[in-house]
Amino acid sequence: MSKIQWNGGALLAPVPPCLVTCKHGDTENVLTVAWTGILNTKPPRTYIAVRPERFSYDLIKQSGEFVINLTTRQLVRAADKCGVVSGKNTDKFERCNLHKEQASQVDVPLIVESPLSLECKVIQVIEMETHHLFLADIVAVNVEESLVDDKGKLHLDQADLAAYAHGEYFALGEKLGKFGYSVQKKKKKAKKK
Repeated sequence: MSKIQWNGGALLAPVPPCLVTCKHGDTENVLTVAWTGILNTKPPRTYIAVRPERFSYDLIKQSGEFVINLTTRQLVRAADKCGVVSGKNTDKFERCNLHKEQASQVDVPLIVESPLSLECKVIQVIEMETHHLFLADIVAVNVEESLVDDKGKLHLDQADLAAYAHGEYFALGEKLGKFGYSVQKKKKKAKKK
């Protein structure tokens, strides 16, 4: 396989086009963030990267809280709109027909249509050149009941989640394996008697 070398760039993909909700005082907003991920397991920690000039930046910085709402195929249009329209003069919840529900551990709304929402409390802000990283503890996880089986197992693969890669949205689809399948021992078939 032949490769072309480019200068360094922000081309890690795919990433999740998450709808991040935030609130300070009476002002609520939702913005789209694709630069997010998991930082730690115990305690569970995440981050979002936000440009300081974004309307939501000050809401998050002042409140110290936000919610990461996962985006599905059905929410992609809303995620795109929330990423290009400012909340300064627009109620993006209303414009995108997103319904709010109060979170349990933070004073920020969840998006009802999202199958999974992570309630987050900021523990540190790292200022970088173009974006600031809000490092946060995940203090609660809200999961759509229909995605949990009777044994308590989460089936996020059934949520019809979306991904974002280099300016385009994609629906996640075919399962290719599970963690550890490459080293898993094959089960022996029982011998017939």
